[in-house]
Amino acid sequence: MKISFDWLKQYVALGGMTPNELDDLLTFSGLEVEGIEKVESIRGGLEHVVIAQVLTCEPHPDSDHLHLTTVDVGGEKPLNIVCGAPNVAAGQKVVCAQIGTKIYTSDTEFYEIKKGKLRGAVSEGMLCAADELQLGSDHAGIMVLPDDAPVGMAAKEYFGLTDDYVLEVAITANRSDATSHIGVARDVVAVLNTRKGKNLKIQWPETAKTPLKCTGSGHPIRVTVEEPELCPRYTGITLENVHVQDSPEWLQTRLRTVGIRPINNIVDITNFVLMEVGQPLHAFDADKIAGDHVVVRTLPQDTPFVTLDGIERKLDRRDLMICNAGGGDRDGGANEPQPMCIAGVFGGQKSGITEATSRVFLESAYFNSTSIRKTSKRHGLKTDASFRYERGCDPNITPWALRRAVGLMQELAGAVVASEMVDIYPAPIERTTVSLSYARVDALVGQALPREAMHTALRSLDIEIASEDAEGMTLRIPTCKVDVYRECDVVEEIMRIYGYNNIHFEEELNSCLSYSPKPNPRKLQNIVSDLLTDNGFSEIMNNSLTKSGYYEGNEDFPEADCVRILNPLSKELNVMRQTLLYGGMECIVRNINYKQKDLKLYEFGRSYRKTPEGQVAATGNDSDIPVTQKYNETQHFSIWMTGNLQPESWKVPATPIDFYHLKGHVMNILRRMRMNMTRLQFQPAAEKYYAEGIDVVFKDSKKQLCSFGRLGKDFLRSMDCKQEVYYADINWSLLLKSYPDKEVLYAEVPNFPEVRRDLALVLEKKVTFADIERVAYNTEKRLLKKVGLFDVYEGKGITEGMKSYAVSFILQDKEKTLTDKQIETVMAKLQKNLEEQLHATIRS
Repeated sequence: MKISFDWLKQYVALGGMTPNELDDLLTFSGLEVEGIEKVESIRGGLEHVVIAQVLTCEPHPDSDHLHLTTVDVGGEKPLNIVCGAPNVAAGQKVVCAQIGTKIYTSDTEFYEIKKGKLRGAVSEGMLCAADELQLGSDHAGIMVLPDDAPVGMAAKEYFGLTDDYVLEVAITANRSDATSHIGVARDVVAVLNTRKGKNLKIQWPETAKTPLKCTGSGHPIRVTVEEPELCPRYTGITLENVHVQDSPEWLQTRLRTVGIRPINNIVDITNFVLMEVGQPLHAFDADKIAGDHVVVRTLPQDTPFVTLDGIERKLDRRDLMICNAGGGDRDGGANEPQPMCIAGVFGGQKSGITEATSRVFLESAYFNSTSIRKTSKRHGLKTDASFRYERGCDPNITPWALRRAVGLMQELAGAVVASEMVDIYPAPIERTTVSLSYARVDALVGQALPREAMHTALRSLDIEIASEDAEGMTLRIPTCKVDVYRECDVVEEIMRIYGYNNIHFEEELNSCLSYSPKPNPRKLQNIVSDLLTDNGFSEIMNNSLTKSGYYEGNEDFPEADCVRILNPLSKELNVMRQTLLYGGMECIVRNINYKQKDLKLYEFGRSYRKTPEGQVAATGNDSDIPVTQKYNETQHFSIWMTGNLQPESWKVPATPIDFYHLKGHVMNILRRMRMNMTRLQFQPAAEKYYAEGIDVVFKDSKKQLCSFGRLGKDFLRSMDCKQEVYYADINWSLLLKSYPDKEVLYAEVPNFPEVRRDLALVLEKKVTFADIERVAYNTEKRLLKKVGLFDVYEGKGITEGMKSYAVSFILQDKEKTLTDKQIETVMAKLQKNLEEQLHATIRS
């Protein structure tokens, strides 16, 4: 929120405080200032521009329209200036732009006055017209000032220009009381009174204190509130003889300074009061209120409504609306009220203020904050009014804000009060009563606070001390502080005003030991990240929210399993992701579109799925208990590879990434995580999005640890991806659960040699190397150390439907050298089991 330094000074005497000092004061009292920007009423601030007098004026010898002048600018000697204005004459008081002045032609473009020559004559400045200095629109000639204008005075001082500073204040959700200049002024007064011992008070505008009297026709707009829970208070008044026109310059300047575009005097006044006191107002063209009757109610589902931006929106049956023509059948009909405004959010196109408006109905209401927030989210509308209503406005400020706006409209638009004020407030909201214990305050703060400082802080914040004794106080909290309703909330208010930096801390520091879990998930994640990063991978992080369109008709990730967002920001972010696949693919497609085609990416993230009733949520932890409707949140780790393995060069030819490059990285990760490979079973991937892939499951539990492979063409086409992509998904939660508890034990290198034996096996094509490994390790568990595949052959001499695998077997005994007899015995057993279990034959 933008706060004008100059505007703020109207409500609190800041003395000689600078904007930077105000920045520190607000930040250390709980209102963080994110930045300060200097705002000039005239671009460039008329720097180097002075009041001058033309001493001499003669025609230029080489021009029929230029003049040679000498100009007194209050310096040691006059300046020679060539001027083309037709009205320049000796003796005039004028405005002179000296060398170095920047003349702005737009908000960003300017030219600088420099010493130069015009038709051979030296010119040391420029005599300016009103429009050149943004002091008016006249360009017929130079500005001629009264004779008493002091020569040498800075033009900025002569014209009374002042610079302003805008503070960008970060308003948190609990600080609804600070969403205005008076709200910020309240904190400034409290801090200065408490810390500096001053006796300041907020200077409230006088116009809002005067009671409103009906002096017009007495033709009021009736009001009916049908939804008092959604609109606890509704205040309004009817004005006539209103003249809609441009606002005066001071009002337009105020609004522009805080980032609001001036529209007309009526709308500008409502925005001014909004920024002044934080109470949203809305002005209706009273002649467009059918039946002179305002009804606050909801409307049937999908009722069409055109808002001020010209967009037709379908209303929800829970949206609170300001309607006209009261009465009628709530289910529809000829007398059904017509919507004029989405209450507290956005106005309608048909009831807005125009130049033809002469009667105005002015609304100042208090709406239910929860209702306004939900409506704002449903329609994707974020306005200054909804920003404040969502956080909770002050229900008891509505009459004051109305009187303030009416006073300004009487002054600036000639408005006449045509009715008494309507104030529907069936259940007045009183101040909350909170008991404050001194002992509790001292315990929460950590030291005893001065009681007088506490009193000053509370009174300055308009927190009434109803009673007090030796134990504590009974306080009545103002209704503008909707977040203060507990004892600890009051302590927070006292502390931020007293100053957290005024609390003394002991030099002794006490702490307790904390033990990280074993295995440490963060440490293991960093190990894997370092492993991949060192191999040329880049880490990505995608939003956990995604669009439901990815899961429509999806066999791998059914749409019924999606965790949906109740109030999504958009249709593109309406469900929680079931997989990391789509986010990574979006990243790949975006990079390919930007000609970055060689990619190796990885991501750690969570997936979210609904678990059907009575089914176990397989989260990879020990709490797999059957529950009714449980959400399954699982940590995953995914890899994407596409393009070439390394950049193309004259020395190294381009090598396209293939299935085995991906498999190598996956296996390295599993080994680095100390996974016992004998526990795993490799089988064809069940996922439909793979063209070819492998699922890795545990033999005992059949839980899937990971899958990897080449993505199918249909899937890639649906993602608008035009090159092959290899993808791996690892259930990180399950992998962490499988991480061995025991530390790695290091052993000496065996003193006895290892022995290698090879077999050329002819097998059916459906048999995988994983099957050979499984049979081999089950056959010999003590001496067999490693099984390797070093050649695959399909061709001449091999029967159709068969293939030849050249497999190596490494044998070793840690205690002695193997004999030929032992080696032959092991190899015979291996050959026999391979023949029986895999129907393998030895290739001759």
